[in-house]
Amino acid sequence: MEKEICKISIANNWRNDEYTFYENNKVKRFFDNNSLSSDVTEWLDPSTISKQNKDRLIKKCPEEFKEKIMQILDYP
Repeated sequence: MEKEICKISIANNWRNDEYTFYENNKVKRFFDNNSLSSDVTEWLDPSTISKQNKDRLIKKCPEEFKEKIMQILDYP
């Protein structure tokens, strides 16, 4: 099983939008599309995450994990 690094939520309003980062550079996203499609889970390739979401993730990332998360996201 993959070892988790951290979870970062970039939720706004009532919608979930949480990213879980793993040591094997995988990213799992747990989110709500809308009120009829909630609690959706998907595995992402970091290159498919938008620049806007990468900015938000890095901004909310705990300082102790920031360097590793930046490497995974290939940020900036």
